[in-house]
Amino acid sequence: MYRIISGKWKGKKIAAPKNFEVRPTTDFAKEALFSIIEHRFDIEYLSVLDLFAGIGSISLEFASRDTKDITSVDLNPKHCGFINSTAKELGFDSQINISRGDVFDWVKKERNHGKLYNLVFADPPFDMDKTKYDELIDLVLNKNILAENGVFILEHQSRQKFEHPNLLETRKYGNVSFSFFAKKTD
Repeated sequence: MYRIISGKWKGKKIAAPKNFEVRPTTDFAKEALFSIIEHRFDIEYLSVLDLFAGIGSISLEFASRDTKDITSVDLNPKHCGFINSTAKELGFDSQINISRGDVFDWVKKERNHGKLYNLVFADPPFDMDKTKYDELIDLVLNKNILAENGVFILEHQSRQKFEHPNLLETRKYGNVSFSFFAKKTD
C-alpha cells in the first residue's frame, strides 16, 4: 500500500495485489524527493522516464502533479498491467506510457526512439549487484536518453555509495538514498 502525496489525487491510497514483490518508495522519502524535484524543475513540463517502475508509485505521483509526459518501464507484465489499470482508473492514461521490458535492454537499444527525457528516475532492486548499478548509471548518462540539462535520479540503499564523475549529490532518508547525476556538457 502506498499513497499519492500531492496533486489532484493527494491522499489517494493505492493497494497492490499481495503477491507483488515490490518495495514502493516510502512516503517520507517520496515527499523529500518531490520537494527537491519541484524546487529544480517546473514539474508540469517535464518529460519523465521511470525505470524499474514497479507498481507505479513514482509515475503516478508525477501524473497527479500534472506531468504530461511519463514513460514507465518494468519487466514484470503484472506490474505493467497494474500501472495501466490504475492510471486509467485515475484518469492518467493519456499521461503515462507503459513499456514492458528489461530496463538494461530498453536503454541499450534506445527504445525511446530518440526521445530525450528531462528527468530519468530508477528504483532498481536494492539487492542488485554494484556492477549493475554502475552499468545502469553509465547507460543512462551515455545513451541517447537524457536531455542536455536533464537529471538522472537513482534510488538505492543508503549503505550503497557511488563515486562517479557525474554525481552531483546524494540525499539520505533513513535506509533510502537518492543519488543525482547529470550529463557532463562539453
